[in-house]
Amino acid sequence: MSRIKKLFSKPKEKLIPFLTAGYPELDSTIELVCAAVDAGADMVEIGIPFSDPQGDGPVIQKSSQQALNNGITLKRIFEQVKQIRIQTDIPIALMGYYNPILKMGHEAFLDNCVSADIDGLILPDLPLDEAGPFCELAKSKGLSPILFVAPNTTNDRIRKISELAADLIYAFSILGISGNELSSKKNLKAYLTRVRENSVTPFVVGFGINTRDDVVWFNQHADGAVVGTAIIKKLNGSKLPAVTTKDFIKELKGIK
Repeated sequence: MSRIKKLFSKPKEKLIPFLTAGYPELDSTIELVCAAVDAGADMVEIGIPFSDPQGDGPVIQKSSQQALNNGITLKRIFEQVKQIRIQTDIPIALMGYYNPILKMGHEAFLDNCVSADIDGLILPDLPLDEAGPFCELAKSKGLSPILFVAPNTTNDRIRKISELAADLIYAFSILGISGNELSSKKNLKAYLTRVRENSVTPFVVGFGINTRDDVVWFNQHADGAVVGTAIIKKLNGSKLPAVTTKDFIKELKGIK
């Protein structure tokens, strides 16, 4: 059983932090992921910086640009994950846009993921109608493609997306970019209930999740909560980013 399947087979609260690879410093990725794991993170998303991150809000966009300025590359990210793997067995997913993957080539990219012992791939700009070949190739190599649904995704499409993903899907809590405010809890609950009723896989929720109360609420209505913008905000200007990460993850987990 894959790490992702094993994690989501257990009915417990799950927190998935998002960290931008190469931010705030080029090799911060290793230290920050390990700090998050030490603080109790259940899975980690590592963002692949891209020059045109259309789904990201200004906070994550800025972190991506800083990482690119620092010299981060896909090759460096794979090397960093290999170093992380020496220290932890936590499920790790790369989150990024399709263009850099296309440039590297599907086979080369996926083979590098396998070599680095990455578990999942989150591609926000890969639509269902074009995702089939890439997802099937990823699954054939033991990687989990984690596909997106949104509040305006139809029930039938939620089912198709979850069937193609097979292990896990990611529900946007809002329409728009990361970091935006959440809509009413009543509307969110109705939407997440629809996802639960129509998805054949577990699902996590991201965008707009900032506090311990948010993490608790979303775990009551989904299978896990993803926190990204709030973490990157904390890291902005931090003199001790690993300590900042660890303390904030503990706060989100409700650990004193």
